[in-house]
Amino acid sequence: MIGYISDNLLLPILDFFYGLVPSYGLAIIALTVVIRLALFPLSAGSIRNARRMRIAQPVMQKRQAEIKAKFASNPQKQQEELGKLMKEFGSPLAGCLPLLVQMPILFALFATLRGSPFADVPYTFNLKVLPADQIAAVEPKPFNTPSHSIFVTETTHVPVIASLEGGTKLGVGDSASVNLHTKDGSSYASVLGGIDHGDAFSPSWSVTKGEGVVSVDANGTITALGTGDATVEAKIPGLAARSGFLFIKALGQVGFMTDGQVNWDIAILVGGFGASLFASQILSGMGMPANPQQSTANKITPVMITGMFLFFPLPAGVLLYMVIANVFQALQTFLLTREALPDNLQRILDQQMSQPAVATAGGPAGGDRLPFEPKAKK
Repeated sequence: MIGYISDNLLLPILDFFYGLVPSYGLAIIALTVVIRLALFPLSAGSIRNARRMRIAQPVMQKRQAEIKAKFASNPQKQQEELGKLMKEFGSPLAGCLPLLVQMPILFALFATLRGSPFADVPYTFNLKVLPADQIAAVEPKPFNTPSHSIFVTETTHVPVIASLEGGTKLGVGDSASVNLHTKDGSSYASVLGGIDHGDAFSPSWSVTKGEGVVSVDANGTITALGTGDATVEAKIPGLAARSGFLFIKALGQVGFMTDGQVNWDIAILVGGFGASLFASQILSGMGMPANPQQSTANKITPVMITGMFLFFPLPAGVLLYMVIANVFQALQTFLLTREALPDNLQRILDQQMSQPAVATAGGPAGGDRLPFEPKAKK
């Protein structure tokens, strides 16, 4: 499903924007904005529900406890009253459905930006080489990799699959050729033969595991040398993987450090991601009662996530998308926090705002005791 969305929705949109502005960096930004606008109603529903639950949760918890105590001997009446409570304030789970609906599109967008044209595309084969006297008993099962859309020109991409007709199990001394082809059966070589500079998109072959077990030549022919497990990888260059944008040296560049050198463009993108995440979390608390614990979490979480992404292998193009998406999310959060609340929630909020901040029973109002610390003995 993710591949279908990428091939039939996201890549055509990307082609359209590249046709308007011949820059893959601008095309990423435009694609991100279009997808976020399309998902606005769903994500807005989640933000609204989170805001309302944050206000209603203390009252709901108190009312739920009262209902369960009052109707402990009458489960039917208890469920009826709890249903009325949910109808009055809404369900905490109501914000989950919009998130689930939009996840396939967001995963497809993420996958699109990690593939061609923004990054080199790998095709991986995990092989097992058996002794010659054992391979005869193994039934050949053809192996096909997932399809990837490969850009061979700025606006032309073809779905390419890699296949091993005899499967991934070989006998010592056997050879097998990897077949790169399109979904309609045309060879990848014939596709490249029909375009200028097609050699630039020819695959490179390597043994990434088990060099003494198999070998592979420049044409993708694998030869089994000895028994064991091995991994062979074919990598097709991404058309824009080495293209720059603004301060970004290459959209396909991966990693905060390369050969001991700091990639400052990656560092700036990761920093922008952290700053936009922090802003979004701060904006989500606008107009809400003070909550010291939540405030601390809002400060620590962006730092932790940002630190993680410094060493997480994401291409610069994906990080660019994440920064733009976070900025859009922050603007959306700002707008939605200014919406009027239902009367019942507004009354609760007014009451909460008029009371002193209390994080927990043992928070700042309870002698700076953290929730997991034991009470001081009197």
